[in-house]
Amino acid sequence: MPFPRMMKVRQHFEAPEIGDIPATVKERIEALDLSRKVGRGDSVAVTVGSRGINNIAVITRAMVEALKELGAEPFIVPAMGSHGGGTAEGQREIVESYGVTEEFTGCPIRSTMEVVQVGTVEGEVPVYFDKYASEADHVVVAGRVKPHTGFVGEIESGLHKMMLIGLGKHRGAAVYHQAIVQYSFDRIVRAVGQEVIDKCRVLFGLAIVENQYDRTAEIDAVPPDRFVEREKELLVLAKQWMPRLPFDHVDLLIVDEMGKNISGSGMDTNVVGRKYYDHCAAAKEFPKVTRIFVRGLTEETHGNAAGIGMAEYCHQRLVDAMDVNATVINCMTGNAPSGASVPVHFPTDRECLDQALTTVGFVEPARAKVLRIRDTLHLGELLVSEAYAREVEARPDLSVLEKPADMTFDERDDLLEW
Repeated sequence: MPFPRMMKVRQHFEAPEIGDIPATVKERIEALDLSRKVGRGDSVAVTVGSRGINNIAVITRAMVEALKELGAEPFIVPAMGSHGGGTAEGQREIVESYGVTEEFTGCPIRSTMEVVQVGTVEGEVPVYFDKYASEADHVVVAGRVKPHTGFVGEIESGLHKMMLIGLGKHRGAAVYHQAIVQYSFDRIVRAVGQEVIDKCRVLFGLAIVENQYDRTAEIDAVPPDRFVEREKELLVLAKQWMPRLPFDHVDLLIVDEMGKNISGSGMDTNVVGRKYYDHCAAAKEFPKVTRIFVRGLTEETHGNAAGIGMAEYCHQRLVDAMDVNATVINCMTGNAPSGASVPVHFPTDRECLDQALTTVGFVEPARAKVLRIRDTLHLGELLVSEAYAREVEARPDLSVLEKPADMTFDERDDLLEW
């Protein structure tokens, strides 16, 4: 089968970026004037999640240093629902794989799946909280603010989600995802978040927003009484700064890697246009991608392939690399069992492309609109098929880095890396 010729293109974004990250973290925390709230020797639990936040190790160390300057004794709590196979050891391994180690940050890591019930909301929904964090004098909730992959609202993914899903651990995450079906995401996220703030000695939140190049664009230390207001404001910026595919219509999207460090759904549904339905865009949702082919998993996802059910095709090596138990636990906890469904798969990229391009509609394969991306987080450079040539020429935000050329394969019939 003749495949489309591909050219390398760069997207140009207006992307703000913080220069000195440690100084910014300390400056934001100092502005809260916490000296009257934090006593010498007070213990402080600092959350670290499972998302691949850029500079997370540097940001966490800066928080730890700022807390130590107040006389506190901080420790790190892995806060990530059911990730890491739903085990304390697995969750510690995830944060350490991001460089967040005891040696680098200068404080202990205390990982557990044990929780305590700190309250009830809606008259029947129990509120669970990490056992170690519940025993601390203070809690710092740190997380990235960005559009959620499955829900829409004024508050989506950020500080509130860390209080619910992160610090609720496996048990809390499972309960809240079930409660959301009955009460709605917005209602549960606000109610549980407020209960945690009221009962769990939350000192402040450190909200992080990234730009289109996956770099740190904003950091803010937020007092707990402003979580709702500030998350709303930062979500607007996050949506403005998030990376996107450059075209609204795609016949075939080739994704080199997916994983939990890229997005909670492995591939960001806001990028691939599948936030509402697994295999097509909603009426007013863009981009509209006909078929998705995923080539592999990131090393950082530790075999968790949650979200692979969105794709129509994948390479056999992805299936072989799956930790089925971790994937199923994560998808079941999130009340999204279809996310663990395994797509049609073949042993080589060439065969995957052969099959996928026969199912994109009434279009010759060589003329199909094809995009190839590294993952849904890094979209500054991508490969686009010749069918987009005229659009690329007319777009001031796109520039051609390499002219159209045939797809190249190795001796195993797999695509060559970039």
